[in-house]
Amino acid sequence: MQFEWKGVFPALLTPFTVKDEVDLPMFGKNLQAQLDAGIQGIIIGGSLGEASTITVDEKEQLVKYALDYVKGKIPVILNIAESTTKDAIEQAANAEKWGADGLMLLPPMRYKSDDRETVTYFKTVARSTRLPIMIYNNPVDYKIDAHPALFDQLVECDNITALKESSRDVTNLIRMKNRFGDRFKILCGVDTLAMEELCLEADGLVAGLVCAFPKETMAIYNLVKAGKIAEAAVIYRWFMPLLELDIHPKLVQYIKLAATQTGISNEYVRAPRLVLEGEERERVLGIIKQGIATRPVL
Repeated sequence: MQFEWKGVFPALLTPFTVKDEVDLPMFGKNLQAQLDAGIQGIIIGGSLGEASTITVDEKEQLVKYALDYVKGKIPVILNIAESTTKDAIEQAANAEKWGADGLMLLPPMRYKSDDRETVTYFKTVARSTRLPIMIYNNPVDYKIDAHPALFDQLVECDNITALKESSRDVTNLIRMKNRFGDRFKILCGVDTLAMEELCLEADGLVAGLVCAFPKETMAIYNLVKAGKIAEAAVIYRWFMPLLELDIHPKLVQYIKLAATQTGISNEYVRAPRLVLEGEERERVLGIIKQGIATRPVL
């Protein structure tokens, strides 16, 4: 499938049942809400999708289910977050075999590779597949910085075509645009910087709270792209307390709770994560309920 890295790409949740199995009907319910809102693509098995705990078989289930569900209307992207180059190549081959439309690729997990090792890793995986690749840069959480200078060496890989920018340094967006023009599409990967980076001409968003509030996320994107900054800012200010749930180590539990409150997920997570309880749950629930109570009319 030919597509552009442009628009809103939800990093989808992976719902589980009480028996700790993938809940495909709930996955489909959330996916339908995303489609109804007009999103441009989906990402399966990202950090928010509990990449560190779902199995290869479960990734296959999710990819094939999503492909059958969307029927070619939008691209289905699989995240690769592996510890070894060999495993990353195998996962890329799986994605191609299953029919995924593209890949989101993190640097190696667990080992803090230097620039030479990081570039070699990205190139090796890219050369193993025909699928288009979006590099995921998140040095805050994963400690490896895929900074703009690294892309000088990645330009030669024709299928590395986009960057999910999650460094929380908005000037990286400008550095990438100044350095490479439109060679790489840039998608903001931090919910709390979404509007700022869209105003700086980011090509899209890889969003988290979209999993609970798809229509509001799409409204901000569409309004900014239409030049209606003041109208977008009203929604963005309302959204900010909720968006801050995306930049916490427990973003999975927080966003699943939010999506449960909006009726498109459940709270079950896979151990070692635990469902929220006590004061923490009440505090987060208060933020979510306040957001729902004051939800803007779109």
